[in-house]
Amino acid sequence: MNAIAPAITPASAQALLRVQSLRKSFGSLDVLKGISFDLQRGETLALLGPSGSGKSTCLRCLNYLEKPTEGSVFLEDERIGQVPDRRGELRLMTDTELAPQRAEMAMVFQLFYLWPHLSVRDNVALGPIECAGLSRAEAYNLADEMLEKVHLRHKAEEYPERLSGGQQQRVAIARALAQRPKVMLFDEPTSALDPELVGEVLGVIKELAEEGRSMILVTHEISFAREVADRAIFMDGGHIVEQGTAIEVIDRPQAARTKAFLCQAGGRVSSQR
Repeated sequence: MNAIAPAITPASAQALLRVQSLRKSFGSLDVLKGISFDLQRGETLALLGPSGSGKSTCLRCLNYLEKPTEGSVFLEDERIGQVPDRRGELRLMTDTELAPQRAEMAMVFQLFYLWPHLSVRDNVALGPIECAGLSRAEAYNLADEMLEKVHLRHKAEEYPERLSGGQQQRVAIARALAQRPKVMLFDEPTSALDPELVGEVLGVIKELAEEGRSMILVTHEISFAREVADRAIFMDGGHIVEQGTAIEVIDRPQAARTKAFLCQAGGRVSSQR
């Protein structure tokens, strides 16, 4: 496949997040085949493509939830997941060493992973208490602030089982925001929701984008990606096939594979050449 892989330009060298020649294999299965891209500060980037194209694996490699087979990830010029050993050769960080870096790239998963025995407020406050060393009072104030952002301040005393799926996902977003991350990573955040609940979660993500937060969004919601994302990357078979502004990629794709996918997914592919 002829993949369109971007060169590292002066602009990308100053990007908030830089991904260089990222590869990931599971045994003999090559899932990511040397992809490179960047994320500018305050930008929303959508990763699009069919199931199995490598989108979610890519996202998980950024904060080393999956350890890349090859390649580099830099956040504000700090190398993620690797440090020099005594001989000056790069070694993988331990999970303890990785924890501060992971906190700077907060992940919102397909499933919510809330603690069922904790209240909504305690679910959001736990990370700041355990990882950032905030007092309980400070963490509760922060949790309430983040719950207000996702329009769930009034549910702070409830437990997850009493919330709808959309509300639980919004609590998960508040929990990620409480880390005060530099980048938000969304891995198909609406895929586990009933259709009528999707809009409330997408609405919160749109508000975060409008605030100018730096975000990477893996999604099959093509129309939403077109509306919210500044740029889009279309992936297939572990390659970046096409990238550009979200409107360019979704409305005026150049690659035949992108066009075929968007037609099937209900994208707005223009007939103009």
